[in-house]
Amino acid sequence: MKFLTNPCTNAHWNMAFDEFALEGLDVQEPLFYLWQNAPAVIIGLNQSPYAEVNLPYLEEKGILLARRVTGGGAVYHDLGNLNYSIVGPVRDMEEAFEIMPAALCKLGVPAERSGRNDILVEGRKCSGYAKRLSRDRMMIHGTLMWDVDLDVLTEALKVPGSKVSAKGIASVRSRVANLKDYLLQYPTLKAFQAALQDLLADGDAEYPLTAAQQEAVDREAREKFGTWEWNFGHSPETTHQGRKKFACGTVEVLYSLKNGVLTEVAFQGDFLGNRPAEELAAQLKGKRLEELAGLDVSAWFDGMDGPSFASLFEA
Repeated sequence: MKFLTNPCTNAHWNMAFDEFALEGLDVQEPLFYLWQNAPAVIIGLNQSPYAEVNLPYLEEKGILLARRVTGGGAVYHDLGNLNYSIVGPVRDMEEAFEIMPAALCKLGVPAERSGRNDILVEGRKCSGYAKRLSRDRMMIHGTLMWDVDLDVLTEALKVPGSKVSAKGIASVRSRVANLKDYLLQYPTLKAFQAALQDLLADGDAEYPLTAAQQEAVDREAREKFGTWEWNFGHSPETTHQGRKKFACGTVEVLYSLKNGVLTEVAFQGDFLGNRPAEELAAQLKGKRLEELAGLDVSAWFDGMDGPSFASLFEA
């Protein structure tokens, strides 16, 4: 197969590159490219980050949030992970689902497709993939776990309000497989990537991109895939609950988010304050969660500051 070259490790740019490869290239036969992201959580097209991702942890660790153009669930990427994309005419793409497991087998990994969108090695997941159609073209893209930090993966994808113990982390480890354990002949991910690149290309040439095409990807990364409106605002309505104990008493909040803004808010609990909490709840409608840390809420919750109030919505 012909191939594209993509050395970028910024998740927003790479999401734009995927969309451009599908929408902007007039490919007549399947082509592929291998790529990586610096630490990032990639959510599916129809997911809400508020419901699927540990956002405070991402902010603390400097992990990027990005939304892709395909469906499916949230995944964690780091530089111990190798990603692949295959784009081509729909008529030629049914066989493309077998390309990666077949390639892994040729490299010595006993890989097989399983279920809806997984690749397994001895019953453990080493890859997940998603797809998207556009007119007469299809894109398949997925992950290949080489040596992913499973502790960070577990924490980053912890659903808000969930409790994941050491036993839970051990369970994650038992269900996934890092490919480096099966590819001892390739001592580094770069060596594995080079071998996979050569195998998939099979002597075929690079599909070159023009400067104008590169600029188009830059523009989409900047104006779409790197924006709050895409990564947070493009979210279905979700309902959440938070509960914490403060100096003013126990506060419980029930709230709904749609397109990244609060649509419904209600407080309950044994907290003390000078003004009715219903008044604050009404004022919060239409605000983003990112705005809450800057609010003065002491009139409704005795002694509470803005950051403490915002933390209630992370519970």
